[in-house]
Amino acid sequence: MPHDPARTPAPAPFGHTRARVGLWLATCALSACATTPLPPATPVSAPQPPVSTAAPQPTQAHAPAPVTAPPTTAVAASSLVQAAPASAPEGEAAARLLRYADRVRSLTPAELGLEIAALGDPGSAPERQLQLSLALMHLNQPVETARALGLAQRVANNPAPEAAPLKPLARLLVQRFMEQRKLEEAMDKQAAQLRDHQRRIDQLNERLEAMRAIERSINNRAPAPAAPAPRAP
Repeated sequence: MPHDPARTPAPAPFGHTRARVGLWLATCALSACATTPLPPATPVSAPQPPVSTAAPQPTQAHAPAPVTAPPTTAVAASSLVQAAPASAPEGEAAARLLRYADRVRSLTPAELGLEIAALGDPGSAPERQLQLSLALMHLNQPVETARALGLAQRVANNPAPEAAPLKPLARLLVQRFMEQRKLEEAMDKQAAQLRDHQRRIDQLNERLEAMRAIERSINNRAPAPAAPAPRAP
């Protein structure tokens, strides 16, 4: 029986067969991945520092760093008293008296007495009055200090024009002499108290000595002779 070519199926191309096989393998792989559970992931921990077995060291408190204060600029304090400018005559008169006071200060008591005698009575001359007051000041005697104070007060209260340049120095001397007078009065009062205490001490010593004399006279008195015994009849 003759072979019918129309009924014989044509063979499939080789390329289509390879494509079908690859598609089938991919489908199987996807099915296996979908149905097979994945193992749980192991957590990765961070590396731990090594544990030291040594004893803990005590912590030391750090002292705070010293704070350096910013440098301060020194400001010169101004005087509260504004001195009036001195005139030429006033400055010259004050300079002469200051030089005189410096010379008088170095004199011996004998030379100081001669200087006071040479000045004599200053009269109404303001500069000579202050010179005598400066000389009397160094005698350190209450009577002479009172005299020097009176001379300085006369210059300070003198309305004459020639006394005007000397009034500031005269007022300064008046203040100084008044303080010296207070000190001298306090010293005189203290000296009087010492004299009074010494007088009382002397009186007590005299009374004590009188009592001792009486005691010695009693001890030194001779005993009285004993009376003779009466005779028997």
